[in-house]
Amino acid sequence: MSRRIIPVADFSAAPIVSGRMQAPSGVLHDTLSRPLRDLRISVTDRCNFRCVYCMPRAVFDKDYAFLPHSALLSFEEIERLARLFVAHGVEKIRLTGGEPLLRKNLEFLIERLAQLTTPTGRPLDLTLTTNGSLLERKARSLRDAGLTRVTVSLDALDDTLFRRMNDADFSVADVVNGIAAAQAAGLAPVKVNMVVKHGTNDGEIVPMARHFKGSGAVLRFIEYMDVGTSNGWNMTEVLPSADVITRIAEHFPLAPLEAHSPAETAQRWGYVDGSGEIGVISSVTRAFCGDCTRARLSTEGKLYLCLFASSGHDLRALLRSSASDAEIATAVAEIWQGRSDRYSQLRGSQAAEAREKSGRRVEMSYIGG
Repeated sequence: MSRRIIPVADFSAAPIVSGRMQAPSGVLHDTLSRPLRDLRISVTDRCNFRCVYCMPRAVFDKDYAFLPHSALLSFEEIERLARLFVAHGVEKIRLTGGEPLLRKNLEFLIERLAQLTTPTGRPLDLTLTTNGSLLERKARSLRDAGLTRVTVSLDALDDTLFRRMNDADFSVADVVNGIAAAQAAGLAPVKVNMVVKHGTNDGEIVPMARHFKGSGAVLRFIEYMDVGTSNGWNMTEVLPSADVITRIAEHFPLAPLEAHSPAETAQRWGYVDGSGEIGVISSVTRAFCGDCTRARLSTEGKLYLCLFASSGHDLRALLRSSASDAEIATAVAEIWQGRSDRYSQLRGSQAAEAREKSGRRVEMSYIGG
């Protein structure tokens, strides 16, 4: 049987810089008047988990060809791009992967990024998403380097189920201990993300809510999404967020909370007894494209404008040419100003179905969630 090959970077194009330079003004809008405010930077395409919905072992096996180190953006290149994005209005940077803690000396990059400030002089919201397996030993050094917060993925408390889902024999204790270490280090509030796959781990919804209630951590439930092509996504495996809230409310009364900002992806709910909150991210049943302010930078410097994108823009080619900061900043501006992505709102439409048939979509493990 031939191995299934999932292309992740074959459809990117190098941006063409126009002759008219656009100096960053701190405000940049796309075709739908959405500002650029958030940048997610993937620092590695490697991960020590093989989660069934992200990097299934049938595809990402021992023979899978990950990117060579020379293809990855260096810390200096990442810092240079980040500085230009911040000049355009980015206020929050999230480091992702793969598993970002596998990137050697990541603290050095965090130290560099922590020195950046917004055009109004405010420090960045500098965060990181991790599977938590290495967090216990790294939490203090990450905080000392300038990291603000962490988001930890945990899809079950049942150890047998969790090991089956991560398919790499990591225990729940590894992640729970990492969460505790992050809280102790001051990386708070810790957010804990659970991807809910109907028929697989939805029985863990209430146990997870019970465990993190009153812990200081914010638990968020994410609808299983059709990101990439390697996970065999099927709508029947999506449990709507409304059902998640109903299940939890049967045990712990909830009340809706106001969003922190219009661009926030999670709908917030508070425990009526004041013991914390949960969130639900409903990118399948309740699209939030209209307020999306996020851009994504892949491990090798491709800029993607949507989690469900089929192509990107090769900023590494500019970085490694003789392009000036002004030229790169102009390219970023022109790319964002031409942005019209709103896949979740169009899901099921003729345009979306045509793209589905093409099979062209970037993998979540390549640009982060």
